[in-house]
Amino acid sequence: MDAETVARLADLAVGFGANVQEGQVVAVGCEPGKEYMTRAIAESAYRRGARFVDVTWFDPWVKRARIAHAHEDTLDFVPSWYGERMLALGDQRAARIGLSGPSAPGLLDDLDPVRAGRDRLPTVKESGKVVNDRSTNWTIVPCPTPAWAALVYPDAAEEEALAALDERIVHVLRLDEEDPIRAWSERAETLVGAARRLTERGFDALHYEGPGTDLTVGLLPGATWQAARFETIEGVTHMPNLPTEEVFTTPDPRRAEGHLTASMPLVLIDGTVVRNLRMRFEGGRAVQVDADSAQDVMRTIVERDEGAARLGEVALVDDEGRIGKLGTVFYDTLLDENAASHIAIGQGFPFLLEDPAKANESQIHIDFMSGSPDLAVTGITADGERVPVLKGAWQL
Repeated sequence: MDAETVARLADLAVGFGANVQEGQVVAVGCEPGKEYMTRAIAESAYRRGARFVDVTWFDPWVKRARIAHAHEDTLDFVPSWYGERMLALGDQRAARIGLSGPSAPGLLDDLDPVRAGRDRLPTVKESGKVVNDRSTNWTIVPCPTPAWAALVYPDAAEEEALAALDERIVHVLRLDEEDPIRAWSERAETLVGAARRLTERGFDALHYEGPGTDLTVGLLPGATWQAARFETIEGVTHMPNLPTEEVFTTPDPRRAEGHLTASMPLVLIDGTVVRNLRMRFEGGRAVQVDADSAQDVMRTIVERDEGAARLGEVALVDDEGRIGKLGTVFYDTLLDENAASHIAIGQGFPFLLEDPAKANESQIHIDFMSGSPDLAVTGITADGERVPVLKGAWQL
């Protein structure tokens, strides 16, 4: 990206995505190759009146060294100040900005997958509490790097691949519009409207039918569907994901029956690529997990705690978004999950429920894509009526 585009992306993240307020602390996560965007975000945040920009660095090569050489009984260890920092950001009502996109894809592929599955850093369980407490205004935006571009376009030269990725990132972020904020505001209204209709219908369950998928997921009475815009407990509106095309809720973690096949590869936060993920659910639990790559990593993850094998989110994506129309597998959850409907295992969102205690609890939250043009989603009412909800376009 040229300097002007980088600055526009940074301003979109700071001023619209996170909606940084005068005097806020702004926390930014950085990885190798993303320094240029971190610096642009810091500059934008300070121009907007940030009190302090706090950058945290995560190096996947250091993680590789840990998995390869650390003692077995230390791989689950997370220093206490990692979680304490996250909670402090909530206590101080900070803004948070994350940069998505794999920085070292496949770096851990030759290591013991069970050991790799035990170390979930850089994610920390306290981040779920901060999200559910709505104590920070936050956003995640994509940050193109040569390593990511090579994964998406493996047959292209480095400069050509990076240029192609840059072009698509600009497009899906609506930075090719004269007024990206207006374009995003209009799209947000469409998504919020779909969420409102789903909430009003109050379905008891959703039935997913498509290639390799026949799954019924129970929903909780009074559950709210949400989309696009979040609001902190102090009333600061923000867009947690840019881009965003999803409408989502938290399901009943006790009710999921059937099988599901992922429609896109899943890239874990450490760069591990899980291909052709397949799960079978009984009584709400994933009782069988298979994949063509990183199978043992995923099996280790779902055994991490009681809630890791249960669902924490169901999200629906229509065919009007920009990402899915590209037909590109980005190997990045932020983008791929907004190209197609998806489901997440692990932590749910208590703030979407009348009884927050009924949300699934876990140290993890991992989205994987289940949607395709052939996927049909049907709502099931409490008295058994079946109502078409989504097949490409909204059916409600």
